[in-house]
Amino acid sequence: MSRKPTSARNEIIKNLQARLGGGMVDVELDPEHYNIAIDRAIARYRQRAANATEESGMFLTTQTDVNEYYLPNEVLEVRKIYRRAIGSDAGTGTGIDPFDLAFTNLYILQAGRVGGVSLFDAFSQFQEVVGRIFGSDINFTWHPNTHKLVMIRRIRNEESILLHVYNEKPENELLRDRRSKLWLEDYALANCKGMLGEARGKYSALPGAAGGVQLNGEQLKAEAAAEFDRLEIELQRYSDGSEPPTFIIG
Repeated sequence: MSRKPTSARNEIIKNLQARLGGGMVDVELDPEHYNIAIDRAIARYRQRAANATEESGMFLTTQTDVNEYYLPNEVLEVRKIYRRAIGSDAGTGTGIDPFDLAFTNLYILQAGRVGGVSLFDAFSQFQEVVGRIFGSDINFTWHPNTHKLVMIRRIRNEESILLHVYNEKPENELLRDRRSKLWLEDYALANCKGMLGEARGKYSALPGAAGGVQLNGEQLKAEAAAEFDRLEIELQRYSDGSEPPTFIIG
């Protein structure tokens, strides 16, 4: 498998080699084994940890009469589509950009400003009602397996829209994050012990002049299993910095 080496990944590999006794004893693992161990750790972390994702926005330029778009592989979910204009056609409605209004929102929410929260609430309701009446909202379906976004309407003009998405955090960021790095390294170490245990477990001992050498395959597999259990519990307790689900009232 071809991988682009990074300094963060190389640092993890050096740590794994040292923790397995490299330099003092022979460790029968090739670079590919270490990379597989890290890949499996990252894959497991992405499955189980909220800290492996991030919320962000990305711009997309629509094309006339095209309603299917393929997004980058790191996009996991599309939550909402924001448009600059209120109206069914771009450029024909009222030009209101929710993100250009960020400074204004902060301004009117401060104590002592004219209107304050009530003005902001009224404006938000205005946007919602006008958008619903004039068809500003774009309904869509998201296909996570193919990363295809399908807009359920005819796209009449080219238009720059903003997607509210959840992305996978880049590998390099996960391997450098102080909360996820230790978990990933420990899980990769358990993977390495499991692979070593499987290899050494094929023989109970190696012949030698002094009666041979006893191999510790079963011990390594037992240590790996115990580490996997411990690390899964850590994720359940959000020890990696992930946040638990919030309560929904209503």
